[in-house]
Amino acid sequence: MNEFVVFVLAIINGMLIDNVILSRFYGICPFLGVSKKTSSALGMGVAVTLVILLATCICWPIYTYVLTPASITFMDTIVFILVIASLVQVAALIIKKYSPTLYNALGIYLPLITTNCAVLGVVQGNADSAYSFLDSLANALGTGIGFLIVIVLFSYIRTHLDAMDIPKAMKGVPIALITASLMALAFLGFSGLIS
Repeated sequence: MNEFVVFVLAIINGMLIDNVILSRFYGICPFLGVSKKTSSALGMGVAVTLVILLATCICWPIYTYVLTPASITFMDTIVFILVIASLVQVAALIIKKYSPTLYNALGIYLPLITTNCAVLGVVQGNADSAYSFLDSLANALGTGIGFLIVIVLFSYIRTHLDAMDIPKAMKGVPIALITASLMALAFLGFSGLIS
């Protein structure tokens, strides 16, 4: 199969079929915490996508050309976390400088990208699966875009749910979790898309 087609299919797989939030439940903390407003959800989705892409571009060569030849691949998680933490600090500084409103809206969830298992999960999964650089990049791009799509969709739904007459016991997190489970079922329909 043509390499471009494989690249595009890998992106679609990461976005829809193997969505980190809805199929692996990675990144649930920012998914529930930041999705109350669409603007913050969009900002978080873009930030996570950029961090996933940059982390993949930095961690893949480190794993392939440093850790593997030195036979210290057991250090991969520590190295990946250090790279991700550094990238998040840079992203936080950039967001704070160019969009203080977004920086304040993201609040505690921006530094939490460092421990966001979606970011670490993609980088670790690329290493564990021995993906090539191009495959790792496609997986990172698809995962980031999938994270962005789902968190923004979820924020739109939550905005409408807040305006509805929902029983008091179901307001907030309970209805959000039910909504997320229904979204996961809907995305499950994409599983037969690529075979």
